[in-house]
Amino acid sequence: MLIAKNAVVAIDYTLKDDEGEVIDTSAGHQPLAYLHGVGGIIPGLERELEGKQVGDSLQVTVAPTDAYGERNEELEQKVPREQFEGAEQLELGMQFQVETENGPTVVTVIEIDDDEVTIDGNHPMAGTVLHFDVTVRDVREATEDELSHGYVHGPGGHEH
Repeated sequence: MLIAKNAVVAIDYTLKDDEGEVIDTSAGHQPLAYLHGVGGIIPGLERELEGKQVGDSLQVTVAPTDAYGERNEELEQKVPREQFEGAEQLELGMQFQVETENGPTVVTVIEIDDDEVTIDGNHPMAGTVLHFDVTVRDVREATEDELSHGYVHGPGGHEH
């Protein structure tokens, strides 16, 4: 079976940045399972997997525009430290969900001083060129439940 819209796909992958540093990998874990064609993985990788089959291996380079987008410096903001009352200990890299005019957004703490905290609303990998080594491990038809829910059930996917 070829990878196409609404197929359940399981892949082994290693993700690296431009410097060759491993960002993420499925090595030592179950393959990543996703429902193809519904936005479960970044568009650039999904497009390259279209039409592949079990056993295919590929190397894919994905530009930021086909991954997590370009960095938007306007998404960095300084906010008064008192807005973080209730957070026991603020640390660099902490993430919080905040309500914005565009709905909920995750922000990352990137700087802390006595009076202000600088937060970044960009995805941590925004602006990063991504390099994937991928091997297709399984391709199958999605169940009716998976299609109605929009995600994979079972190993490598969503467990109930």
